Amino acid sequence: MKKILSTKMGFFSIAVLLFWLKTYVIYKSEFNLGVSGPMQEFLLFFNPLSSGLIVLGLALFSKGNKVGRRILIIYTLMSFILYANVVYYRFNSDFITIATLMQTDNFGSLGGSIKDLMAPYDFLYLVDIALLFFLYRGVKSNWSMERLQVRKAMAILITGVIVFGVNLSLAEADRPQLLERTFDRNYLVKYLGMYNFMVYDAAQNVENSAQRVLADSNDITEVQNYTKAKYAQPNEELFGVAKGKNVIKIHLESFQSFLIDYKLHGEEVTPFLNSLVHDKSKDFTYFDNFFHQTGQGKTADGELIMDNSLYGLPNGSAFSTKANNTYQALPAIMDQQEGYTSAVFHGDGKSFWNRDKIYKELGVNKFYYDSYYDMSPENVINYGLKDKPFFEQSMPYLENLEQPFYAHMITLTHHHPYLINEEDTTIAPAETGDGSVDRYFQTARYLDEALKQFFDDLKEAGLYEDSVIMIYGDHYGISENHNRAMKEIIGEEITPLKNAELQRVPYMIKIPGVDGQGVNHEYSGQTDVMPTLLHLLGIKAQDYITFGTDLFSKDHKEFVPFRNGDFITDKYSYVNGTYYDNETKEKISEPTEEMLKKRETVMHELELSDKVLNGDLLRFYTPNKEWEPVNPNDYTYPEKGEAVDTKDEKEEPTDKQDSK
Repeated sequence: MKKILSTKMGFFSIAVLLFWLKTYVIYKSEFNLGVSGPMQEFLLFFNPLSSGLIVLGLALFSKGNKVGRRILIIYTLMSFILYANVVYYRFNSDFITIATLMQTDNFGSLGGSIKDLMAPYDFLYLVDIALLFFLYRGVKSNWSMERLQVRKAMAILITGVIVFGVNLSLAEADRPQLLERTFDRNYLVKYLGMYNFMVYDAAQNVENSAQRVLADSNDITEVQNYTKAKYAQPNEELFGVAKGKNVIKIHLESFQSFLIDYKLHGEEVTPFLNSLVHDKSKDFTYFDNFFHQTGQGKTADGELIMDNSLYGLPNGSAFSTKANNTYQALPAIMDQQEGYTSAVFHGDGKSFWNRDKIYKELGVNKFYYDSYYDMSPENVINYGLKDKPFFEQSMPYLENLEQPFYAHMITLTHHHPYLINEEDTTIAPAETGDGSVDRYFQTARYLDEALKQFFDDLKEAGLYEDSVIMIYGDHYGISENHNRAMKEIIGEEITPLKNAELQRVPYMIKIPGVDGQGVNHEYSGQTDVMPTLLHLLGIKAQDYITFGTDLFSKDHKEFVPFRNGDFITDKYSYVNGTYYDNETKEKISEPTEEMLKKRETVMHELELSDKVLNGDLLRFYTPNKEWEPVNPNDYTYPEKGEAVDTKDEKEEPTDKQDSK
């Protein structure tokens, strides 16, 4: 054994073995990949081997002691990539992609969140690196300075390729079309391994980049035919009922619907939101089966979907990677069709999620970011401005917007890791022992109080009665990695179906002059908001490419696709490759033809949306003869000191082009 370890090939073999075992242990302990059956379990164990042989095998072409050094460097780099995915997965339940890495502008604001995601035992992931380093120090003096025979190094690489071929064949046998429909990265990692997934992801990015170059006007026809066929006619009683009314859209960061009516320590966590849901004056309609449909883009995806009725990308965020695309978004449509001024309010840096660029493509007239707010230390925590000073300081800008306006208010205190100052807490934390989950209720209460204050200010300013007010949750706040704590919170096991059900987020709407419906049980998602609002404003949604349908239409389509290809309907759900009965919660062993057809529809819809974004297909589409493509050069978002004083904004030219 000592003699074997003293050779370059022996050292290489030990490195491959450590890499293989480390990766498998992390698969089992850190990732929730939904492994079922002996074949999937075998592939999970088997798939790291091909990556280890191929990537570490590249070092065998080096001279002398460089072989060992390069094995160490490659091993350390691969371990870093593996650990980075561990940390990322702990919150996102997903894996890092090339598109994610292109969003590096966001990383500077993630410091506290990343620290919270690191665990005390993580130092154990360094033990194998240290062991390999000390082994190298002990054996390198025995190595010849001559280069290893090329045929031996090539044999290792060929063996790695053969191993991957076997892996892929077994995976395709167990999961047909694995590489053709890759919306769920958990499947790819489970079957092929994390490193092979990264290679595949890189190839997909090249292919997606080529789609725009190769696209032409014929490519939009299929999309147009699908969305026209799915279109739901508006409710005749509500079409145009909000014409000319202000629209205020309130973004509840990381807010899941299980918080509504939830009591902690005998107290309502969100008493104000609860009062809107159960309002006897019938102001609001609350959709209790409304789901977020975001992917890796999270908040940015939520914004994209709500204003465009397109799905986010399967990898990364369109806000970052498709910022130069052509869009036909709500701000531009409302401006051109009904003369609306649009504004976004957010107490964070203007470049976060690339907003200062993408908003110009969406046709947003004004953007109020951190420069416009008092960002004193007492007003800031975690990602930026606390919600209470945010709403309070936003009111003067809101009051002075030229009417009618479309205002988007983005909160952020209720964001992982849910940090809050003691003086701002009015409810004790939960007691699960999971810090993020326990604090989640405290920041939700703070957000609820901030929202109540904002409503009072709207009423005092005379903006409440005559405005459409929409409140929505952007994405989940508690990921699957907190299932133990969530089991304590909701008092039941977090099965795959239950996790899908927990993706409900609030959506409620007040329409001036129209009685709310109370609680509406329609199954719906974020893609449905754009066509709904357009119809309320008297604008035909059929003119535009929208993948959702009007929530108030009798023809509303009650199926909700998720970004990973799963979906949920009012009667059954498809989650992680399994159909479930929503009522009994039991697995459906023999899905009906309708269920299978619905899955094909969902996959087709997601593919069409991806084609729109990757091919920038809206540049080939003209909604109606009045439509003018958005020119981003018409929009500027200056620092506060460079902008016109908000007190004088009402006296700016009313011509929309001049005011831009």
